[in-house]
Amino acid sequence: MTHATASVKAVEVTGFPLPPPMRRALDLAAEAAASGEVPVGAVVTHGEDVVGEARNAMRGTLDPTAHAEMVALRHAATRLGQARLDGCTLWVTLEPCAMCAAAIGLARIDKLVFGAEDPKGGAVVNGPRLYSLPTCHHRPQLLGGIGEIEAASQLRQFFALRRR
Repeated sequence: MTHATASVKAVEVTGFPLPPPMRRALDLAAEAAASGEVPVGAVVTHGEDVVGEARNAMRGTLDPTAHAEMVALRHAATRLGQARLDGCTLWVTLEPCAMCAAAIGLARIDKLVFGAEDPKGGAVVNGPRLYSLPTCHHRPQLLGGIGEIEAASQLRQFFALRRR
């Protein structure tokens, strides 16, 4: 679904292989689910190089900020030796929450590519639509829906098992 106020392109690619960074993010999300974490994975690329990657790790690390995006951004900043990640793309399986969206802006990520929208907790095309606010200092290019079917399926399966 595309929301004009957020300027997001929604694209679902079927019948074609996913871009390798999104494939890796989905694999990381599966690892998160296997360890009892909400299945979200994130990969930061600079050109063709992966400079950071992570999966959700809040329960295992007892860190409420250990969302996949936050940890991947930290790894990328450390690897590149700078807090601003100009020229980088963040690939994540779920629309970022407000905390992660703010960190993405602060890191100056050039492009945010995400899989499934998050109507309850998302802050990019849902909720506060952070990048549409006039106080937002940096707005990454947005592309949603890449890997959406698999990402949404991982989330549905994870929460269905918890509700039993």
